[in-house]
Order: sequence, then structure tokens, then C-alpha cells
Amino acid sequence: MASPAAAKYALVGAGVSALSLALLQTLLAQRLERAQIIQLGPEVAFNLRLGELALDRLPPAALSRLSGLPLRVGANPPLSRDGRLQRQARQLQQELCRQITPCPPVLPAAGERPGVWVELLSPLEPVWLFTPLDASRRGAPDPLLLGLALLAGSISSSLLYLWWEVQRPLQQLEQALAQVGNSESPAAPLPAAGSGAVRRLTARFKAMVQRLATNDRERSTMLAGIAHDLKSPLTRLRLRLAGHAEQQRAEADLDALERITAQFLLFAGGGDPEPAVELPLDQWLAELSAPIEPDQLSLDLEPLQANVQPTALGRAVGNLIDNALSHGRPPLRLVLRRDGEDGFRIEVWDHGAGISAEAWPQALQPFLRLDRARGGSGHCGLGLAIAARVAASHGGQLHCERSENGFAVVLQGRSVASGHSCVAGGRT
Repeated sequence: MASPAAAKYALVGAGVSALSLALLQTLLAQRLERAQIIQLGPEVAFNLRLGELALDRLPPAALSRLSGLPLRVGANPPLSRDGRLQRQARQLQQELCRQITPCPPVLPAAGERPGVWVELLSPLEPVWLFTPLDASRRGAPDPLLLGLALLAGSISSSLLYLWWEVQRPLQQLEQALAQVGNSESPAAPLPAAGSGAVRRLTARFKAMVQRLATNDRERSTMLAGIAHDLKSPLTRLRLRLAGHAEQQRAEADLDALERITAQFLLFAGGGDPEPAVELPLDQWLAELSAPIEPDQLSLDLEPLQANVQPTALGRAVGNLIDNALSHGRPPLRLVLRRDGEDGFRIEVWDHGAGISAEAWPQALQPFLRLDRARGGSGHCGLGLAIAARVAASHGGQLHCERSENGFAVVLQGRSVASGHSCVAGGRT
């Protein structure tokens, strides 16, 4: 830990130690005062009884001279306004009330020597007995209390150091680590704070994030370049194949190449960030499925408004429809339903056997084809993986359902914030 930080926590520890010592000294002084009053009570009670008996036969001046008791005659003895003496007078009166009846008045005495006035029962005029009290104030701190205060200060400064220099930076690092790989960047850069070990860990984390960001940019640039570079040769091949006998089969292969390239680029996250917009999902899905023949696809769409990323969600729904057309049994049914307060369900039904429950987790893995459920020209095993990512970016998931009428892949999601953006294709 740096020197300024060490001085800061040392000052905090010293302050806590001083406060602890003052509190402990105050509590100890109060207990000692109470013990003194309890010990003094029987002695004062004895002197009161002795003085009251002697006043029946002797005047106060003679009694004071013979017994040595400090007596004062008069209704108004000089009183003190010292709060400590007033408290001790009340405590002594409580002790005397337990031993003498009736309870005698006890008043704080004013003078050079601290003490209290206790009134005696006198047949003629009021007589007051002066009772001195211990005037000792707090001197040097008790070694035990000083040790306890230093221990409290050390523990407090250590706990503060652990929280402020270790725990708090680690919590910030944990939150930043949870955001690694998400589409959104952290709201603020991670500060370089904490102990030396935490600072070094934070610096290595920042370096790792920068390397990941650099690799991500390089990958997106590379994939975008591959897609761009492949487009021109594919177009030239189409022109050169015009008029040849194998044109139809060659064009099918070219379509497959374009589909594989587009799917690979989409899954890898190539493209620009896409903001979320509010739109009527039912009308949007109807427009999306318009190119498909009515005898191949029927619509069952509930009117629904939602904030979605239309390009990414459109590609995901398109993949689900293409998979159902390629591997299911037409006719298909596209269903839209509300799911909770701000959620939605997009279901693509077909009449085929679908994917078994045991094989469904494997079907969501990228580049993994199922022998019976997936495969074919232009399919590289990314359709369901892309749809699952899009569902996750919309706060939902992708799962399958079965009924007597067929098999369905269901994309669950919810409205995302208007300012939210992600890479088109549902990258998470």
C-alpha cells in the first residue's frame, strides 16, 4: 500500500483509538464513582444517626467541636452547580434512603473541597453535615484501557482497509468481469484503486479486455472482408455459367456458398451495432413471411407492440422457417403470442417428427449437424445457434415443443431498452 494511504488508515486507527479510550475512561470513571458512593453510604448514615442523637443534648457548635463532624447551621448552605457533584449527591441520597427513614436531603456543596451537604434531623434549626467526596479526576489512562483502545483502533483501520482497498475494488472487478463478452461496454472504465495486488490484478484484467477487444475487431474485420471478397467471384461465376447445361446445379451450389458465408459471418458477429426500435410484431412478421406461399405457411399472429432489434430477430425467425421448410413437413404455422407483461413468443410449427429431446442441446451447438434433423445444401449447423443467441440478446431463450399436430421451435423474448444495441445477428 502506498505511503499516503498508509498515513490515512493510521490516522483513522488513531482516531478510533482515541474515541475508544475516552469512552472506556468515562465508563470506568462512572463505575468508580458509583462504587465510592456505595462504600460511603454506611459511613454517612452512621454519622447522621450519631449526630441526630447528640443534637438532643448538645448544641451544633459543641457537637462539631467534640466529635469533629463538619456541621453547618442554617437553611441555605452554599450550593455548587457542578454537574458531577449533583450526580453524586443524587446517588448518595439514593443510598441513604435505603438505610435511613425518613430520607434526608442531599445537596452539592460549594467550596474549595468537593463534597455534599446532608441534612440532620434537628429539634430547633436546620443542621447540615458536610461529607467530602473524592475529587480525583482522570489522570493517566489505565494500561488495560489503553491496550483495548489501541486494539479497537487497529481492528477498525484493518477492517476499513480490507473493505476500501480490497473488497470494494474486487466487487468492481467482479461486475466488470461479468460484462466481458456482453454486447454492451461497461458504463465507466474500471478505476485503478485498491491495494498493490488488487491494482496489479485490475491492470491485467484491463490488458485482457483490450486484447479481447482487439481480437474481436480483427475477427469482425476479417470476416467482413471474406464476405466482401467472396461476393465478387461468386457474381462472376454466375455470369460465366450463363448458358451452360449445368447452370441450375451450379447456381444451387453458389446459393449454398452464399448462404454458408452469410451464416458464418452472422454467427461470428460481423456487422454494425443495431439499435432496438418499437414496432408491431404481428405486422412485421406478416411482412417477413410474405414471400412464402400461403399453402406452405399459415399465420396466427396476436397484435403486439415490442422493442426489438428487427434485423437480428428477422434473421433468427428466417432461420427457423428455413429449417422447418428444409427438415420438417409442410404446411408450417407461424404463431405470435404475448408472454407476460412485456414478453413475446414466436412459434414455428411443422408437421414433421422434429428433433428429439435428447438431441435438442446438441442442435443448439454451432457447426454441429444432426444426421436426421439437420443437414443439406447451404446448411453449416448455425441456424439454431444464431436463433438462440438472438433470443438471449432479447432476454429470452430458444426451446422446442411437441403436440399431436407436430413440432415447434419457440423463440421467447421480451422488449429491450430503446437505447440498447448489439451486433446484428444476436451476438452475446
